[in-house]
Amino acid sequence: MHAVTEEKTLELIELNAKSRELSGKGAARKLRRNNAIPAIVYGAKADPEMLSINTIDFIKIIRKHGSKGLFFNLNIEGDSGKKKSVMLKDMQMDTFGLNYLHIDLHEIDMDATVTISVSVETIGESKGVKEGGLLQLIRRELDVVCKPSDAPDTIQIDITNLDVGDAVHVEDIDLGENVEIPHEVNFTIITIVAPTVEEEEVEEEDELMEEGEVEAVPADEETSEE
Repeated sequence: MHAVTEEKTLELIELNAKSRELSGKGAARKLRRNNAIPAIVYGAKADPEMLSINTIDFIKIIRKHGSKGLFFNLNIEGDSGKKKSVMLKDMQMDTFGLNYLHIDLHEIDMDATVTISVSVETIGESKGVKEGGLLQLIRRELDVVCKPSDAPDTIQIDITNLDVGDAVHVEDIDLGENVEIPHEVNFTIITIVAPTVEEEEVEEEDELMEEGEVEAVPADEETSEE
């Protein structure tokens, strides 16, 4: 109910990396000065492997594909040409969001389920908003559990029929039998709320002032008795 997923064919993005042996803040700073990002790939059946990824190459990927639900065909230089299917699990940036500090990758089984974060988008124009209500998008992302091949690019929620006071909860969303949204409580994702009471009171007061229904208090009556 209410939601659709954006259809797509799973694309494994080519990502080249190099093995690295040195760890620590000093080694990481040196990598970044040389236009490389420290990274690590975790495997279910293998020890974590430290990598470095070319900064320019990674920036191009993010600009083209965004940063959510990315799956890579990871080619590690010097690893006999063997490639791994991995997903982007996390990436750390500096305080200003300008530079990539570290990338976490997880090796995946294409036939097993994974948990990924998917962006929520609204489609249509709510009739409640047309009548003056306010749209509140409470959850801009949702975690879903599915196989990589079933992972949606976005979750689109049609808000056309939502009136003031209506809401969309997680249990209202059906993404099909292959995609699950894990949850313990039926939390709210979107709601249409009325304008605030404070705004209404200010408007009423302004109207009274314009109509001359609010009398001014004489100056002598404002003076407190001594």
